[in-house]
Amino acid sequence: MTATALVSGGKDSIYAAYLCETQGWPVDDLVTLRPSDPESMLFHTPNLDVVPLQAEAWGKRHRFVSVEGVGEDAELAALARALEGGRGPVVVGAIASSYQWARVVRVADRFGRRVFAPLWRVDPGRVVREEIAAGLDIRLVHLAAEPLTPELLGRRLDGPVVADLERRSSTIRPVHVAGEGGEYESLVVDAPFFRQRIELTETDRTEGGGTARLTVRHARLVARPAAGRAG
Repeated sequence: MTATALVSGGKDSIYAAYLCETQGWPVDDLVTLRPSDPESMLFHTPNLDVVPLQAEAWGKRHRFVSVEGVGEDAELAALARALEGGRGPVVVGAIASSYQWARVVRVADRFGRRVFAPLWRVDPGRVVREEIAAGLDIRLVHLAAEPLTPELLGRRLDGPVVADLERRSSTIRPVHVAGEGGEYESLVVDAPFFRQRIELTETDRTEGGGTARLTVRHARLVARPAAGRAG
C-alpha cells in the first residue's frame, strides 16, 4: 500500500514522509496545498515553489492543489480534492496543532483513509534533534516570534541553534522549539535520501512588523558532495 504525504517543504512534513517509508509504506504522492491567503491557519505558505525541486531530488511525484478562496471552508474543500481517489495512508508532519490535526483527520475519514502522524505529541526538542540527526539540512526562512531575531534568518538549524532557541525560550519568552506555533518556518535543502541538493541562488530578505522572511526567488538542483553527506 502506498501513501500520500502532505508536504510544505518544511522540516516536519519532509521528515514525516521519510519516516513513513521507513515503516514500509512507500510514499508515491507528494501533495502541496497552495493557499491564496498568506495567513492560512491550516497550510504552510513560504517558498512553496521549492517543493517540486525537493520531489525531483527525492525521485517522487509531486502535485500542487490550489485553495480556491479564503477561509476554512475553502481550505478544507481543497484538502478533500487532494485526498479523494486515493486509498493509502495520509502522512502529515503535525506535532502539536490540534486545529490542523482534527481537520486533516476529518477529511481523511471521509475517504476511508487513515492519518499517519509520526511526530504527533513528541517533545519538540526531540523532534528537531532527530531531524538534524537524520541528516536534514534545514534552513530558517520565516521568523515570527519576539525571541527570534533577524540574524537567525537563513541559518542552518543545527544543534547549537536548537540550544540557542531553547535558551531564548526559557529566558526571554516561551516559544515552541519546533516552530509548531508559527514562531518560525523552515525549508529543507538537502537530506540523505535526496539524490541532489538544492542550492538557493537568489533570495530576498524582508523585515517588518515583528517578522523576518527569506523568500527564494530562484533555486536549482546541484550535485551533492562526493562524500554523499548533507551540507
